[in-house]
Amino acid sequence: MLVGRRAEQAALEQLLARAQGGDSGVVVVRGEAGIGKSALVQHMRETAVAMGFAVQDAAGVEAEAEFAFAGLHQLCAPFLARAVELPEPQQAALGVAFGLREGAAPDRFLVGLAVLSLLAEDGPLLCVVDDAQWLDQASAHVLAFVARRVGAERVVMVFVLRDPGATDVEAFSGLPELRLAGLGASDAQTLLATAVRAPLDDVVRDRIVAEARGNPLALLELPRGAPAVQFAGGFELPDVVSVPRRIENGFQRRANSLPADARMLLVVAAAEPTGDAALLWRAAAELGIAREAAAPAEAAGLLEFDFRVRFRHPLVRSAVYRAATPTDRRRAHGALAAVTDQQVDPDRRAWHRAQAVVGTDEDAAAELERSAGRARARGGLAAAAAFLKRAAELTPRPDVRAERALEAAHAKHEAGAPEALELLTVAAAGPLDAVAQARLQLLNARIAFHGARGGEGPRMLLDAAKTLAPLDPALSRETYLDALDAAIVTGDRGPGGVRAVADAARAAPAPPESPRPVDLLLDGLVTTFTQGYAAGVPGLRRALDAFNRHERDDHAVNDGDDRRWLWLAGRTAMSVFDDQMVHALAARHVRLAREAGALATLPAALLVQSVMLVLSGDFSRAAEQTAIAAATRTVPVLHGQLILAAWRGRSDETTEVHATMVRDAVGRGGRTEDFLAQYAMAVLHNGLGDYPAALAAATRAFESDELTHSNLAHSELIEAACRSGRPEHATAALDQLSSRALASGTPWGLGLAARSRALVSTGPAAEEYYREAIEQLRNCRVATQLARTHLVYGEWLRRQGRRQGARQQLRTAHQMLSDMGAEAFAARAARELRATGEHPRSRSAQPSDALTAQELTIARLVATGATSREVGAQLFLSPRTIEAHLRSIFRKLSITSRRQLRDLRLP
Repeated sequence: MLVGRRAEQAALEQLLARAQGGDSGVVVVRGEAGIGKSALVQHMRETAVAMGFAVQDAAGVEAEAEFAFAGLHQLCAPFLARAVELPEPQQAALGVAFGLREGAAPDRFLVGLAVLSLLAEDGPLLCVVDDAQWLDQASAHVLAFVARRVGAERVVMVFVLRDPGATDVEAFSGLPELRLAGLGASDAQTLLATAVRAPLDDVVRDRIVAEARGNPLALLELPRGAPAVQFAGGFELPDVVSVPRRIENGFQRRANSLPADARMLLVVAAAEPTGDAALLWRAAAELGIAREAAAPAEAAGLLEFDFRVRFRHPLVRSAVYRAATPTDRRRAHGALAAVTDQQVDPDRRAWHRAQAVVGTDEDAAAELERSAGRARARGGLAAAAAFLKRAAELTPRPDVRAERALEAAHAKHEAGAPEALELLTVAAAGPLDAVAQARLQLLNARIAFHGARGGEGPRMLLDAAKTLAPLDPALSRETYLDALDAAIVTGDRGPGGVRAVADAARAAPAPPESPRPVDLLLDGLVTTFTQGYAAGVPGLRRALDAFNRHERDDHAVNDGDDRRWLWLAGRTAMSVFDDQMVHALAARHVRLAREAGALATLPAALLVQSVMLVLSGDFSRAAEQTAIAAATRTVPVLHGQLILAAWRGRSDETTEVHATMVRDAVGRGGRTEDFLAQYAMAVLHNGLGDYPAALAAATRAFESDELTHSNLAHSELIEAACRSGRPEHATAALDQLSSRALASGTPWGLGLAARSRALVSTGPAAEEYYREAIEQLRNCRVATQLARTHLVYGEWLRRQGRRQGARQQLRTAHQMLSDMGAEAFAARAARELRATGEHPRSRSAQPSDALTAQELTIARLVATGATSREVGAQLFLSPRTIEAHLRSIFRKLSITSRRQLRDLRLP
């Protein structure tokens, strides 16, 4: 009986109706234990079946949270026969993830795309993931990624989360939520009447309702555990125990009242997360428990036995397991280990065996270590970390325990888990050899930097690099580069700043005979920051050429350790004003990250690419890249959203994202996030014509080594200062920009420098610089800056009284800026045009104007001849969604075929 959930029920039914009509839907149902999530979702299941939906369930189980892809396997098991129809890379990724085939650790994005394709085949489909807070980390991230990319699959995904969650459920943040509160008094009384058949006087009824606090399970269960006499005169003494805890305590009391064998059987069932009845009975036989022991537990309404073993409510499982004595828990796990097939399920057997151990056991620890290796091979870093942590705890020899604790700490850090420092403390107790000590020092430094985004991070990385120098010269050089990158990112110009770190990095050991791209990049940056920009440019160009040239070299960017440096290489290409190289390296970084399954690096690669697409005026592709990065939820993606919103001139959106970034930066102690936000605000205010605000923001951005290294801040500061009537504030930025442009010798740099000099000049000199800037910028891909140069040149001409020339420049600027979607700058050009006496023409309508940003991206890709599968793989969308978008594209463009799409000139 579903009581008091009419609004929530209607919201879920609306999702089903939309999916039935060809759409997809996602919702996270949240609330405390017992609040009615399960009843509401069960009603949704029944409604879905009546509407013709297939329904597939999965559930997170607390004891199963260490097994990589276990939850995902539950959900996908019925569809795996169709996996042979998937493209081979998706088949391979899914097979390795589920342990069905050997191979390298799978790309989680490919796993997600494979799951998306499987779920899309038989719509309409309702997928319900209960107790999602206990999903293993790999499953949670893949399912959340799939949820963010469903489109026209006719799939509804429902994630049921308990508040507060038992584990980190950050993966699901940002998805649409339906949060359940307690029932109102009238609905609570109605539900209570179904649980207590005996008459209740008003005082007792009101007391029960008050104690239950609107929690439906409490209204149903608390009366069952209360003596009948209480219904006549009262209902428990008030206390401060939470309602879920009180419900759990009630389940514990009912379990404790059972015979000993029935209680032990419940403990075994609670420790066995798969619900396999045959396995449970084998474990029971191992303990000498007869099948008849199940009857009292079933009669008490705690669980039911069939082909599967099902607890009445997840709180029953946790109540039983927590109430069991340590001895009984060990007995249960020992019996389960004894009856689990070592060939079929070695990892679960190893885990149960480890939980049965008292003290230490090297054999059990070694078995867990092997399980960790298998988990890592499947891409389950969190599972590998959990296995290694327990292995370290079981290891008797101190030296081996320290090594395993260090490996566990590395795995925890890679998985983003907070226990890495705790494990480092165990490892530090040693003994460790010199190499292991150095690796411990390096990991400690990386954790410190990533945790605080500044502070002692660069200094600690430098210390680690020095320690590694005689032990592992190659890793020492990479660690020096780590420290230098950290100093650039933090923007600290004190003792831990870029110059100080670069001076220290001069002591790095010599590179090998054939320097890797990473070695050339370190040398180039050290020269740049110690001897000056002009001295460093040749070395930086050699490094960038090496990254670009050695695409297929096993010792260069295809190696995982070097691939991660493409992030810094792309930013360095910006520092030498090489727009072609930025595009090339960003595209390569994205492709290599996809091919290698580098979950942590793909969003960063997409971010660099999206920023360069914005500067090139390709806002629609930048928006799609930002959307894909946002769907991964693995790194902060607000940077890309902020820069895109600022260049589009969307004040409210930019301000909102800016506020979020600044708040997050304060929480982590990061400064670069604030500097980048200030750059975006400078762009926005320059577009809006609020030059004093732009000057304040740009001045702040110019304080950042990261923003000056990538040359983003200079031109914004110079334009804002000149337009504010304070050109003296532009002197330092202009001098630095001019010298850098001369040293780089590229059209991008020379064009920006010429425009900036024009802004501070007068008379014929100014006009000469404006014309030079336009000529230079025409020869590069940075279309936004070319358009803005036409704008400022037109503004200057108008102020010189040369209306005809001004109109020509402003007309060009307005057209370019309108076409790319730079709304604020286009409006500024329109205002200037009106001031010349010309009414700005409305932008000529193009057929592609009707397309969304995503549709335009899909249309462009299809126009190259790519198939729906190929486009879907690139954009992480299912082929069905691509086909649905194509139908919309054809309708909007009044065409009927892909061939016609290729004939159109898309922007």
